[in-house]
Amino acid sequence: MTGIPPEVVQLTQFGPALAVAAVALLWPGRIRDRLRGALPVRGGGPAARAERIPAGRRTALLLTPVLITALCAGGGALASPGGLSLTSPWALENPFALVVAAQLAGACGEEIGWRCYLQPLLRTRFGPLATSCLVGVVWGLWHVPVLAQAPAYAAGFLLGAVALSVVLGLALEQVGSNRLLLAGTFHALVNLGMLLVADEESGAVLPMVLFGAACLAAVLPWLAAAAARRTPTHPDMINGAAHGAR
Repeated sequence: MTGIPPEVVQLTQFGPALAVAAVALLWPGRIRDRLRGALPVRGGGPAARAERIPAGRRTALLLTPVLITALCAGGGALASPGGLSLTSPWALENPFALVVAAQLAGACGEEIGWRCYLQPLLRTRFGPLATSCLVGVVWGLWHVPVLAQAPAYAAGFLLGAVALSVVLGLALEQVGSNRLLLAGTFHALVNLGMLLVADEESGAVLPMVLFGAACLAAVLPWLAAAAARRTPTHPDMINGAAHGAR
């Protein structure tokens, strides 16, 4: 309808940003509080550094889409004799640099609503995992056309959306700086990976099932790391727990 190829950007991606803008007109004070961590924090003091994502977690976040793409490609090679339909970046109808820039803009248009507004809003009521799952369900259902596809296709997409939301939720937990660019870059990398290794927009079931399975596998290390952070490892804490058990 718009004449813009879906591989470049879909205008519906900016729906969450428009919704946030509408809320900002009605309740500017509330929206300011929720979006506080969307942009980079200025300064280099201890307080500013505490708001930023740790370097190791940032690297793990940005490598997760690479893992998902590799798992999809590998799963396709095992599940189908010909593998998935791989696409060279130079075989796209539009320049790859344009596709990357547009995908990042579209992803940020979504993420300002999902991870920069809705996640902090629900986080005031629920824990990080429950919040991330709720946002993932809403995020998945936002893509209404998916529900008109085959049940396995829709299930694979929704599984992937929830798993990706958990990755983002855990990665950005207690991060109060640059959330928009971090989430948008992650989202765009996932989209670009699927664009190149799987023709999931065609409605083919196998690529989307593999995508959901790959996202589920990719979220497991994040869940394990979150569980490890909640487990007391300090000797005094362990000794205190042991004395208490006696």
